[in-house]
Amino acid sequence: MMTPMRYVVAALALIFSIHLLVSFTNDSYGRATSMESLKKKVGLDVKEHSTVPPYKQPLPEEYYISSNHSSPVGRKANAAIVMLARNSDLNGVVSSLKQMEDRFNKKFQYPYIFLNEKPFEDVFKKRVTELTDAEVKFGLIPKEHWEQPPEIDEERATASRNKMVQDNVIYGGSVPYRNMCRFNSGFFYRHELLKPYQYYWRVEPDVKFFCDLDYDPFLVMQDQNKMYGFTVSLYEYEATIPTLWNAVKEFIHANPSLVSPDNAMAFLSDDGGETYNRCHFWSNFEIGNLDLWRGEAYSKFFDFLDEKGGFYYERWGDAPVHSIGAALFAKKDQIHFFNDIGYRHEPFQHCPQGEAHKRGKCWCDETQNFDYEWYSCLNRYDKLFS
Repeated sequence: MMTPMRYVVAALALIFSIHLLVSFTNDSYGRATSMESLKKKVGLDVKEHSTVPPYKQPLPEEYYISSNHSSPVGRKANAAIVMLARNSDLNGVVSSLKQMEDRFNKKFQYPYIFLNEKPFEDVFKKRVTELTDAEVKFGLIPKEHWEQPPEIDEERATASRNKMVQDNVIYGGSVPYRNMCRFNSGFFYRHELLKPYQYYWRVEPDVKFFCDLDYDPFLVMQDQNKMYGFTVSLYEYEATIPTLWNAVKEFIHANPSLVSPDNAMAFLSDDGGETYNRCHFWSNFEIGNLDLWRGEAYSKFFDFLDEKGGFYYERWGDAPVHSIGAALFAKKDQIHFFNDIGYRHEPFQHCPQGEAHKRGKCWCDETQNFDYEWYSCLNRYDKLFS
């Protein structure tokens, strides 16, 4: 080989070796120079229509905090973490809050809002505020948003509760539980403390968060125009909602223009809306856009249901009410399954699988996962995108 050419080859080999070395030792450089990154820059891998559920698409790396960072990314959403709790729930609140802090919020510092139908006691406030450096606000729920409305026929409501107790329906005899369901369905987002915010994450006492969350789900909601996020979906107890779907059909018939195009009706019904298959998102975990509930469609929907009295004459839960509202008034691709957030509310849990389990350092057992059990509705969500 001619001497000048030998030097050229040697120089190229040296440059390539340095490239390989830096690629393996520097994540940012490796991502920036990968074939996938280069293809994106020249527009070679753009897909106009996805045929898989959105959560199966990898989350862009830009949402993650790299391991050598100790502070959040440079922007935040207008969001808050919301907990409805009683003073007697303190130990369960502390458990949930500590996990929320350790897994997520100590990195991102979103404010907490605690709501109660009675004033929070000083010991509650002290223990809660000691667990976080984030701002904490305590709010009192107005009586008209919590208590059974005066127009409810108490004799009829009492007879219904007694029948549910006889039939062993869970919370069938509880008025406070019904108050809670009605409040979460139609009033929590109207509270004065929530008014400044656009996004919320609902957390309940005595839940578990299994995985480290090194990205901001609120920014995912904001940047990708998502309206509602969940981790667990399942079938509702039929005995609690015998007339709910009739009311829903009546509302749709009277207000067809309020139903979103490309909605998620197929998640709720197997026959185009004639009957309800009872699938719903488990609302004890929600990450949502408050504009969904504040909008004209859902506001009219809730008022219509409230006038029916089903929260008290039956036992309509906020989970089916929210789920039906999200499925009808948002587009299906605006409903997001947070596949990488490990979560348990007794007796069900979502445990991330495979790479998501490893990346989140999840401590749940991957075999203990409700996603595709016979009572889960996740497969119906998946089929929305097939």
